[in-house]
Amino acid sequence: MKSLLQRIYPVSFPLLPDNISCPQPEQLPKLLVRQPELCREAPFLADLATVELAAYQLSNRPAIASEEVRRVHPGLDLVAVSWQGLPELLAGQGGRPVPGEGFVLLQAMEPGSYPKICTPGSHDLLALKIVTEAIPSREAARIAGVPIGVIDDILWAAEGRGLLLAPASRLVRPESFARQLAGSEELLQAQAFTLQWHLTQACDLHCRHCYDRRPCREMSLTEGVGVLDQLYDFCQARHVYGQVSFTGGNPLLAEHFYQFYRGASERGLLTAILGNPADRATLEKILAIKKPEFFQVSLEGLPDHNDYIRGVGHFDRVLAFLDLLGEMGIFSMVMLTLTRANLEQVLPLAELLRHRVDLFSFNRLAMVGEGAALASVPPKGFRHFLAEYLEAAENNPVIRLKENLFNLLRWQQGHSVGGGCAGFGCGAAFNFVALLPDGVVHACRKLPSPLGNIRCGSLAEIYDSPLAERYRLGSSACRDCPIRPACGGCLAVSHGFGLDIFSALDPYCFRE
Repeated sequence: MKSLLQRIYPVSFPLLPDNISCPQPEQLPKLLVRQPELCREAPFLADLATVELAAYQLSNRPAIASEEVRRVHPGLDLVAVSWQGLPELLAGQGGRPVPGEGFVLLQAMEPGSYPKICTPGSHDLLALKIVTEAIPSREAARIAGVPIGVIDDILWAAEGRGLLLAPASRLVRPESFARQLAGSEELLQAQAFTLQWHLTQACDLHCRHCYDRRPCREMSLTEGVGVLDQLYDFCQARHVYGQVSFTGGNPLLAEHFYQFYRGASERGLLTAILGNPADRATLEKILAIKKPEFFQVSLEGLPDHNDYIRGVGHFDRVLAFLDLLGEMGIFSMVMLTLTRANLEQVLPLAELLRHRVDLFSFNRLAMVGEGAALASVPPKGFRHFLAEYLEAAENNPVIRLKENLFNLLRWQQGHSVGGGCAGFGCGAAFNFVALLPDGVVHACRKLPSPLGNIRCGSLAEIYDSPLAERYRLGSSACRDCPIRPACGGCLAVSHGFGLDIFSALDPYCFRE
């Protein structure tokens, strides 16, 4: 019998009286409570035995089943105690427990493993209370008097530490997508959803390849707050993180930019800005709300060509702005629209930006809007350009392989593939949509792809529509391609060439 007691209570056992009788080892904590004289030399012994029993029971729990709702990890137990310092004693760190009400947290990540034992923090206890009592995040935020994002951050942190289990993302590619690509599992299920929100058409530039200069009524403050609520609810229902990428036009010129930016932050949504150079005071105002995940600006080549496309003096303003972003600790990105005219300037520009930007990448020109007046890169030599760019990326850490067709090239070379344009190949209407100032939701902003109007229907209804599903499937020409989860070409480029985006192959595809 003592051998079983020793196995269940390895630390408590040496503190027990030699003549103790406990026919049922699992009843030892209750016995110590009923007979406190047994704890005369160690008054904390009943609590210590309670914790050790819980640890023994946790280590023998069955494997974890898949989750449908967020719940407490089955390998976790929370024990109320009247003594502080028990985890340290159990860890062999010495010291004698002292009186004090509290909790001990036990966590066995895998069946059969001995639990990690610690004192939980206040956020741990709050997360467990919210989930155990099924308190909605909005209600918990109301009770605590904090933004809902604070509550969700606490829950996500608890998930990250393994205290809570959450359902898998419900943004999953259909079964028709090829599954044979190595590592494709991660490319078939998105963990985040991005709303690329074009707050305004107003812009302090007039670029020669602008997709859309139509005047457009901006959303009111009430309408915009409703959009943020819809995005929050959408992401909660799909079990993904949410992000708002504020853009335009120039989003900083939108009437309610700061209110919407703050609203996104308060809902725990990640934020990013795709715009034009701003001054220090503007960035300080943004940082006072929340640091963005990144601030993206554009350059179209070396100084003369860039300023021909975007306006005189723009190149120098961007370089100065990148320095300012670096000084203020904001992750910086530069995007280039690839055309026939700037093809030879891409790698020299990337080299010039080596120490001034955190990330540099390009998109192929979509011959849409005013961009239809510019010349695209000849498809015939595109593979050669990608190979040169890929080689340059090996020695320049700021170069990113955003273009989907890099994955085709790497696959042909026998290398692993990346996430491509949106992290999931073409992510149009899958892990992102674009919202225009007038409320129209597009599968992708680079081509006319209206799915519905958020003023007339919900984001969830628009996303679940048959039309959105059609965009998610992409071109039928890609359906049987083994790298479809990491590529899918570019629907906007195909559209610019006058092709049927739902059946034609990307004109730049070089798959043999």
